[in-house]
Amino acid sequence: MPDMIKTDTATAEQALVTSVPVDGAKPEKARSLWGDAWADLRRNPYFIISSVLIFFLLLISVFPGLFTSADPTKGDLVHHFLTKPELGQIGSPEWFGYDGQGRSVYARLIYGTRASIIVSVSVTLLVTVIGGITGMIAGYFGGLTDAIISRITDMFFGIPFLLGAMVVLQSFTKRTVMTVVFALAFLGWTQITRVMRGSVITVKQADYVHAAKALGAGTSRILIRHILPNAMAPVIVVSTIALGGYVAAEATLSYLGLGLASPAISWGVDISGGAQQIRVAQHILLYPSIMLSITVLAFIMLGEAVRNALDPKMR
Repeated sequence: MPDMIKTDTATAEQALVTSVPVDGAKPEKARSLWGDAWADLRRNPYFIISSVLIFFLLLISVFPGLFTSADPTKGDLVHHFLTKPELGQIGSPEWFGYDGQGRSVYARLIYGTRASIIVSVSVTLLVTVIGGITGMIAGYFGGLTDAIISRITDMFFGIPFLLGAMVVLQSFTKRTVMTVVFALAFLGWTQITRVMRGSVITVKQADYVHAAKALGAGTSRILIRHILPNAMAPVIVVSTIALGGYVAAEATLSYLGLGLASPAISWGVDISGGAQQIRVAQHILLYPSIMLSITVLAFIMLGEAVRNALDPKMR
């Protein structure tokens, strides 16, 4: 019996010694979903490449003057009518040639980045806020509240996205960046609502939510402090992937003449103008199309990387 006591005591002391950090080392921090996701993202080449591309696009949209000194709206039909690209002059107005109005294609490419980034980011923020709030209310309260919000969501979800945006934009005589943002956000919140609702229904069954209710926490505190942080992961994934879709949607509407229109500068407007000159000047259509494809691809790659990092099943 004394030998057993000595053995148990020695084992406990050894466990205590191993649990205490040696040489002043800090104890290991508790792991979390967000910490593991960030560690995974830093090792993901798709995240690194897409982040660099998006940072570069943001830099262009905020400071276009750093990349070109040419005026994207000023044309010279006498000297630059459909002038071919001079690829050796990197960064110059002649780099990508000129369009049918004598305007620099490169300058319009640079300044057109701002419209695409503003529209995509603004729409994503709006639909995330609107869809997140409605989905959280529906998922947490349930019952009649959930039924009403779900049926309204189904009604909007049944409207084709681009077709509905076209109808909304037709009601505006003057279409600006903000009107395009409104038209896309008006129909784009439904998917976020469904994702948030399902996530909240799962999270509200957790023990820490029941414990907060038992301790007398109010509804707003439970929603903001306990449910929202733990239900946001799927919403962030969907919103990030949707960014690229909104860039393409803005360009599509502008190409069809229902989004931004001249004198506004947009890749969709330039692609539309380039399609009319495709037989004699392919560069007018080529470069905005390449820039649009790279931007959409960058946001999709970022969304895929975030999804793989936040979904434990993908690891």
